Amino acid sequence: MATTVRYVTAEDEAVWRDLWRDYLAFYETARDEDVYAETWRRIHDPDEQMFAMVAETPEHGGVGIVNFLYHRFFWGPKNRIYLNDLYVRPDVRGTGAGKAMINAVVAHAKDNNCEQVWWLTAEDNAVARKLYDGVATLSPFVKYQI
Repeated sequence: MATTVRYVTAEDEAVWRDLWRDYLAFYETARDEDVYAETWRRIHDPDEQMFAMVAETPEHGGVGIVNFLYHRFFWGPKNRIYLNDLYVRPDVRGTGAGKAMINAVVAHAKDNNCEQVWWLTAEDNAVARKLYDGVATLSPFVKYQI
């Protein structure tokens, strides 16, 4: 199954919303309509550094999304990229769509002089972690939040 990954356009809003809603449901959460609208607006605002891509196949249309943003930090002059959300529909997992989206974000990072792409996932997300273990290095850091 050939997967292509591209930046979303205004015409992709319904597909992006459906896939992001499914991603949020996977993590047993939801967001109000105003969050969808504001996030979609930010993705298309050239003054924001927030991006979204969609993965597509000829057979299935939109099968996944990846949302990411630039992350400045104190230890160097270059931006990093935080891969905020990565989702592939369950019926097409294991076909390479997730890896294709990660590769597209890494290409974006290289093209834009960003030195690193990083992300978080749930410790018990075994399917995603199998992919991630094949493309990245597991960080030894522990996340805290307030």
